[in-house]
Amino acid sequence: MRNNSMISIQNVNKTYDNLTALHDVSLDIKQGEFLALVGMSGGGKSTLLRLIAGLEKPTTGNIEIDNSDEKSLMRVMFQEDRLLPWMSVLDNLSFGSKNKNAQNHAKELLDLVELGDYADHFPNQLSGGQKQRVALARALMTNPKILLLDEPLGALDALTRRKMQDLILNICEKQNLTTILVTHDVEEAARMADRIVVMKESTNYYEEDCPKNRNAGQIGIVADRVLGEILEEKPLQIKTA
Repeated sequence: MRNNSMISIQNVNKTYDNLTALHDVSLDIKQGEFLALVGMSGGGKSTLLRLIAGLEKPTTGNIEIDNSDEKSLMRVMFQEDRLLPWMSVLDNLSFGSKNKNAQNHAKELLDLVELGDYADHFPNQLSGGQKQRVALARALMTNPKILLLDEPLGALDALTRRKMQDLILNICEKQNLTTILVTHDVEEAARMADRIVVMKESTNYYEEDCPKNRNAGQIGIVADRVLGEILEEKPLQIKTA
């Protein structure tokens, strides 16, 4: 484990029969960093996320997590909310918890995601954005240090998606979460991440550091540069005064 790294990925390869999903990937992700994985379908984004989550094992190489209890350290939030339809919002959050104060903690998290008045509602009474807020609160129930996001906003409309981006960013910053986001939305990656990694089917991958406190113009510049890399086009030349 390298200094200040929460996650260290070292020469990781993943193959399925004759298909190579990942080839020689090495990344260090710092504590509190927000990393976005983007790229064309088949580039290995979700595969890498699953390896980090421990849902699969690398064919070769190592992934080191800076904690002895990895399962309680991290949580995954998927594109589908995966809520149990026969349970209330509050029960969905506290279900399976051995903590005696689980429901009180769940109520605090519902307040955090701005759904404090929806504890007794059922999933079929919620909008898509509200369901994803509940899913986010559920992912935070164990106080994880690492949050893995597998396209959790992909099915939301543009306005709801923007609100969820702001909510996730605010929570991740306040709780100093190490966050990895898989997304096909380059602008979303440029808006949210500290660093963007473009995953490719080839042996190469491209990294782009994002400026802090970026404005709309900077987001557009980063997004154009990353998109050009994904499409293997020549990056735009931005002239400055």
